[in-house]
Amino acid sequence: MKKTWVIRLLLSAILVAFTGCSIGEEGTSTIEVTSPNESYSVTDDRGEEIRFEKIPETVVSLQPSNTEILFALGAGDKVVGATEFDNYPEEAKEIKRVSDSMTVNAEEVIALKPEVVIAYTTGDDAGVKQLEEAGLTVFVIQSAQTFDDVYGDIEQISKVMGVEEKGDELVEGIKEQISAVKEKVSTLKEREPVYFEISPSPDIYTAGAETFQQEILETAGVENIFKEQKGWVKVGEEEIIKRNPNTILTTVGYVDEPTVEIKSRESWKDINAVKNDQVHFLDSDIMSRPGPRIGEAVELTAETVYPHLFSE
Repeated sequence: MKKTWVIRLLLSAILVAFTGCSIGEEGTSTIEVTSPNESYSVTDDRGEEIRFEKIPETVVSLQPSNTEILFALGAGDKVVGATEFDNYPEEAKEIKRVSDSMTVNAEEVIALKPEVVIAYTTGDDAGVKQLEEAGLTVFVIQSAQTFDDVYGDIEQISKVMGVEEKGDELVEGIKEQISAVKEKVSTLKEREPVYFEISPSPDIYTAGAETFQQEILETAGVENIFKEQKGWVKVGEEEIIKRNPNTILTTVGYVDEPTVEIKSRESWKDINAVKNDQVHFLDSDIMSRPGPRIGEAVELTAETVYPHLFSE
């Protein structure tokens, strides 16, 4: 059952890859919130100008990454509804579940009477419409595919919640963390060839160009052996064996001991990564959520592949 949910989420992620994502003029606002009781407007990613008579005190978040942003902005205590997958920070686990990230329980959301619902464009559009028809304020954010998109999401949510200064500080902190990693990996003479697995045998999937994971890998200074592919791609074992990566990274968290499973594949025994015991598991939430932990994702990847750079 759990694998079924992961496959559904993977398909959702692939849909995001084809819809594209950018935060431009429609995703920003020049309005500055100076008082909790001052009315203001912020434009969402549909191009809708959403008006607020005051800073929201209750929020429903329909995507885990946006929930993480709210907590990172110090507004986590205002979140009264979230998805089944909202598990970070620890306090998020206690929030009432109103969505499975694919569909929204509109009745539950309406009953909570939130002052704003932060939805996203690849979610349950019919559910969002139902919420708006019920009189709720819905602010829609397009699912981020790049680091710049994440910074834009933080900016938008910070404006909605009246904490723009905190938003600026959060973005700056993430950029500083990423810059520190980039400085370390810049000393490398060559990049380590890496295979990145997001779905195991028999339906093996990896991330290629134009994915959020590729930007993490690229920024961490590693060479994705399938970077010439686009999106989330199904790959054959023969091709992986042929490309012979020095390191294998997996985010598969729904099988027991995923690194052991990979190393037990008989036909993979001569791959450099397997022979040298360089098969590593990376937390799938950190590596897949386009939220405030992207700096952590870059650092985790680089430290796993190049531990000597972080030993000082």
